[in-house]
Amino acid sequence: MIEYRKLAYEDIDTFIEMRINQLREEGATGDFDLRPALYDYYKRHMADGTFVSWLAVDGDKIVGTSGMSFVEKPPYFGCPSGRIGLLSSMYTDNNYRRQGIAKMLLSKVIDEARAYGCKTVQITASDMGVLLYSDFGFVKNGNFMQYNL
Repeated sequence: MIEYRKLAYEDIDTFIEMRINQLREEGATGDFDLRPALYDYYKRHMADGTFVSWLAVDGDKIVGTSGMSFVEKPPYFGCPSGRIGLLSSMYTDNNYRRQGIAKMLLSKVIDEARAYGCKTVQITASDMGVLLYSDFGFVKNGNFMQYNL
């Protein structure tokens, strides 16, 4: 039975490994250790409330991740509040795909963005993610996909 809960500090190491797996699966390359920078980012932004993640958990195993960073830009016509959610870290373990996990995680972080006051959520979608985001209501907007709240 899959349960959903927010990322906690004790989950960060596993979360980082899954983030790196996601990036590699999407074709990212790099010959340096990204772990210290990711660890610093998540600790700082979880503490100040500008990053939130929901996890899918099967027993004690994290099988799916999501992430939402909150930023504020100067207001513009597409987002008069200037508050934007930047979606990242959408990843589901290969053995758990096609079970609705990603959609549930996406829904939970979208709710977080709405509660934060974001009027727009953006993502640079991988080829694998385009169908999920399109089905959810995101529309392609130049180099990124966007979902208006």
